[in-house]
Amino acid sequence: MVSSVPPRPPAGPVRIELLTLGDELLLGLTTNRHLGFIGAELGRRGASLQRNITVEDNHDAIVRQLSDSWANSDVVITTGGLGPTCDDRTREAAAELLGRKLVFEPSIERAIHDRFALYGRKPTPNNLKQAYVVEGAEVLRNPNGTAPGLWLEQAGRILCLLPGPTNEMQPMFLEQVLPRLVSRGLIREEAAYLQLRTAGIGESALETLLQPVFDRVGPGLQVAFCAHEGLVDVRLGSPGGDLDAISVENVAAECVRLMGEDFVCRGHDSLPKVCADLLRAADRSLAVAEAATGGLLANAFSGVCGACKCLAGGVVCPTNAAAVQLLNVPECLLAQHGSASAENAVAMATGVSELLGADYALAVTGFSGPSGSPGENPIGSIYIALASPEGVWSRKLSYPGPRCTVRHRAVNAALDWLRRELIRARTTRPVPGAALRVLQ
Repeated sequence: MVSSVPPRPPAGPVRIELLTLGDELLLGLTTNRHLGFIGAELGRRGASLQRNITVEDNHDAIVRQLSDSWANSDVVITTGGLGPTCDDRTREAAAELLGRKLVFEPSIERAIHDRFALYGRKPTPNNLKQAYVVEGAEVLRNPNGTAPGLWLEQAGRILCLLPGPTNEMQPMFLEQVLPRLVSRGLIREEAAYLQLRTAGIGESALETLLQPVFDRVGPGLQVAFCAHEGLVDVRLGSPGGDLDAISVENVAAECVRLMGEDFVCRGHDSLPKVCADLLRAADRSLAVAEAATGGLLANAFSGVCGACKCLAGGVVCPTNAAAVQLLNVPECLLAQHGSASAENAVAMATGVSELLGADYALAVTGFSGPSGSPGENPIGSIYIALASPEGVWSRKLSYPGPRCTVRHRAVNAALDWLRRELIRARTTRPVPGAALRVLQ
């Protein structure tokens, strides 16, 4: 039987392990995004994963790993293996581990029928496998799928079983698992650190800039850097309690002052969200034209709520013919300068701005790979252009590396340039009749 008394917080740091289940992960057919997501969410609340192990869809293998993790952890979280098919074996393994039976839960059966009815379908008999739960488990509802999660407490430990699909697991973890961990004193309710996000400055240069501040504060301050494709995050905290929240905030304020325009935001907002907020605050619109990034720049706004109020649209021009036909880029310009050029980037930005009636426009062209142009434009040569009410500019960037890295860094560079211009426009008056400028 499950104790009705919540487990007591461990004397030392809580030990949490994550088991990601599924052959598709080991075969590389599916990326293990759960580790990054769950690790980040726990880290924000002062806890950390001690271990993540991916286990094959084999009953005995799952039982062995569950037994090992259960014996050495305060909290064990699993993802995957709760579905209706024969390779979904997690609930059976958990029942064996804890010495409990699987029992049928009618409310889950009703939820399965209701969900299938939304699509005008009836569940097949194997779907009802998901209505069996480990005896004594608390059911975690799944509003985005048919496999519920399970929460079990025994012998002062917690076992949390979550479904594998990302769109099902992540909301359940945020809305149901984290609050339970908070209520049991295993993680913090508030953020455990203060994060500053920067763009346009490298990790080593940023540390060099801020190190004098950290040296003055002393060892009570914990500092961590995380770099990712043109962005660098700085995390500030005091896990030992040597500094109070006001002291950490004072350190952050001094860092922000030193960062200047490289400072993007506090917290975890993305560059697209920051740009969308600035555009909406100024009642301005943005259009994008893309060659080298193939729609990634426009797609960056797809996850930003309300971005449709400031994103006028985008045009993808993989060929010169498309640029001529859709954006009115002069054929003579392409013949003289080529598609990977500052002149073409400017023409694309101007063209899409006029086409969609936008106040601002970004354009990206160049060679993201696998081929480039010998000499002036090798692989990784990217031209971005920014059109604004005051004029239009272009910059050449060089990002040697894999195609996917080049494309994502180009998107971040374009968005960061837009962010800086929007901030400047907010703090300075427009220059009447400003001339068109091309910067290389």
